[in-house]
Amino acid sequence: MTTLARYLQEQLQFTAEETTALLTHWRKPRSLRRGDFLTRMGQVEQHLYFILEGTLIIFYEIEENEQVVGFGYADTMICSFPSFIRNLPSDYYIQALGPTELLGIARTDFYRILEQYPRLETNWRRMVEEALLGRIEREIDLLTVSPRERIQRLLNRSPHIFQLIPNKYIASYLRMTPETLSRNMK
Repeated sequence: MTTLARYLQEQLQFTAEETTALLTHWRKPRSLRRGDFLTRMGQVEQHLYFILEGTLIIFYEIEENEQVVGFGYADTMICSFPSFIRNLPSDYYIQALGPTELLGIARTDFYRILEQYPRLETNWRRMVEEALLGRIEREIDLLTVSPRERIQRLLNRSPHIFQLIPNKYIASYLRMTPETLSRNMK
């Protein structure tokens, strides 16, 4: 069983039939080198990707500074979700931090499959809802808790991030300087 098939069945609870239906359309391989962009601001996202290996950052440019808002790593899906869902230009960038291998499904194929398999659409909605809840929790963290608590909450939620992502990007994600992150990690 491929990594993507295992993810669809184990993580998203798709049946073998649903998994097969999706896998027949999930066929756009994409390789990125360090620094390559998966998505640029202004580009309309036409594919949903599954990360086979590698890491990516999701960021906005604010007054010539990068503000990291998320990460992608092996065995997760990534795209500019607002652009993908609305079919509008992306407001942010997605960039590879190192060699990255992905597999994509075209937006049109993805939504056509969702129409054919109502349970897939239900699972997709649940996944989007969970992502939304995670974003709301992160926003509350950024507004209400100390830097030390933000670090601890990220460690509790996603301890693997600290092994995969350089500290400067984690600091940006937590809206603090790398020095503040380092000082509060002790």
